Amino acid sequence: MGVIYGYFAAADDDDAVRAVMREDDEPTAPGYDGFDVNGMDPTVDLLPAEVILSGRSAETIQADPRYGHLLATADDGQLLRLSLTDALRDAFAAADHGSLHHVAQVWAASDVFPTPPDPQGLAEFLEQAIDLAGRAVERGHRLYCWICV
Repeated sequence: MGVIYGYFAAADDDDAVRAVMREDDEPTAPGYDGFDVNGMDPTVDLLPAEVILSGRSAETIQADPRYGHLLATADDGQLLRLSLTDALRDAFAAADHGSLHHVAQVWAASDVFPTPPDPQGLAEFLEQAIDLAGRAVERGHRLYCWICV
């Protein structure tokens, strides 16, 4: 099945930690605004997208204390919860839906992917992320990712 990534919005870090486990111990964020994907690591795969959308350098992004900050683990490290940067949230929220395909093409051409992905798939991810970030900004929430390996 591979690694599953769940991108979601929560009020704060404590709320994000509580959001992830269901009563049956399966990872999810029930009742939280978000979406799940296969193969979109927030600290590796999203870095070029954050560079493109925010205009910040990779070094500046990686120095941000919220960049991939590990909030909690469970199941002997099989389930992780990470924070995303507020700059990424804001860049997603401010992104123009009309530019998604261009951003996806540039992102797909980055050297982060061992095999260049389909830009259409990246554009679909961006569409979901932009919508999620817009709602998060409206509510004063932050963005997070849970990872189930």
